[in-house]
Amino acid sequence: MSVSDELFAEALKVMPGGVSSPVRAYRSVGGTPRFVKRALGSHIVDVDDKRYVDLVCSWGPMIAGHAHPEVVAAVQQAVADSTSFGAPSEVELRLAQAVVARMGGAIDKVRFTCSGTEAVMTAARLARGITKRPLLVKFVGCYHGHSDSFLVSAGSGVASLGLPDSPGVPKEVAGDTVALPYGRIDLVEELFAERGDQVAAIVTEGVPANMGVIVPPEGFNRRLHDIAHAHGALLIQDEVLTGFRLSPTGAWGLQGAKEEWTPDLFTFGKVIGGGMPLAAVGGSAQLMDYLAPEGPVYQAGTLSGNPAACAAGLATLALMDDAAYSRLDATADRVSAMADAALESAGVPHRINKVSNLFSVFLTDAPVTDFASASKQDTKAFSRFFHAALDAGLWLAPSGFEAWFCSTALDDDDLEVIDAGLHKAAQAAAQGLSSLEDVRR
Repeated sequence: MSVSDELFAEALKVMPGGVSSPVRAYRSVGGTPRFVKRALGSHIVDVDDKRYVDLVCSWGPMIAGHAHPEVVAAVQQAVADSTSFGAPSEVELRLAQAVVARMGGAIDKVRFTCSGTEAVMTAARLARGITKRPLLVKFVGCYHGHSDSFLVSAGSGVASLGLPDSPGVPKEVAGDTVALPYGRIDLVEELFAERGDQVAAIVTEGVPANMGVIVPPEGFNRRLHDIAHAHGALLIQDEVLTGFRLSPTGAWGLQGAKEEWTPDLFTFGKVIGGGMPLAAVGGSAQLMDYLAPEGPVYQAGTLSGNPAACAAGLATLALMDDAAYSRLDATADRVSAMADAALESAGVPHRINKVSNLFSVFLTDAPVTDFASASKQDTKAFSRFFHAALDAGLWLAPSGFEAWFCSTALDDDDLEVIDAGLHKAAQAAAQGLSSLEDVRR
């Protein structure tokens, strides 16, 4: 029995499912989750001293790699003065200024929270408070955190575990969220024609990445912006995952900035905390000043703007200059091409969806454009793929409904390990595939 097996057995006695977040439990792929002991650069080491090349990056935030010396130094300096003040601090201000500056005029102010869930919950409350309307419109498979309003047709974690949409959420709350199939602008138009005066906001991921990465249809996000504004509603663009990862200005920088439209509110997380609990809501001063103490919409948090988390985020953003993004994009191009070649060589039907440096591998022969098509992937084949990759020293997300994340710490030696490991994983995925019908089922 491995040390991970022993620790997981203990964890099951004192933690639901043995974990603090459901996907970590390996329920969709089987087996025992690996307990991590340390991580450095592009590598993770588990409690059994097995070393892995990391393609999860703590689900996104470790964009510059683990324990980067500049991030570590910034956090050490911050915690030496205490881990929390419950009061304003200069590093909090400097991070707010950095986020606003990087967004190039798209936002004027930010309010920090401790998690992406809190950030989107705050944005939704703000939209309802401003418009005095109850309805939120979201898309099936997009995940915006586990607050009540958004656990309706949610994304990867719920999908991986096969859970119903919203147990524990009152029907009255769920009834104020309308979930539409992603990409169906015609259905958005129909809904607004019928109920537009009741809609507070459309909430969408800039690039959906919680049912696997989905490439937004051409002009889709811009049309959401235009439809919302035509009916007096707001557009909330959730960039908790994509913000400052897909580009220096996130998903918006790849689309809205070029097409000259801007969401009313953004939510950010992951990268802006450098791996520590931190997220934010951002928008124009006019909208953001509806938040207390300037306005009537209340939001608070004892640990919001925590100095250690802000120090980590500020140091991480400072590392991500244009050269770093170029390196990150080039690395993601190589890794996704390796996955494509390995699966092709093994004869495994697959699709790779990619936007900038974020991509997903779906084991299916059909295009993946929404949650329904993502759900048709061969999860059994993915389980074989995952465990073979893990055995070969690749740290992948334990679900076929997740994105793959690269970091600037990946080097040529890592890429050799990745290439070899992906070929082994593809061969494992191919076992038991007698025909394309196996995949379709």
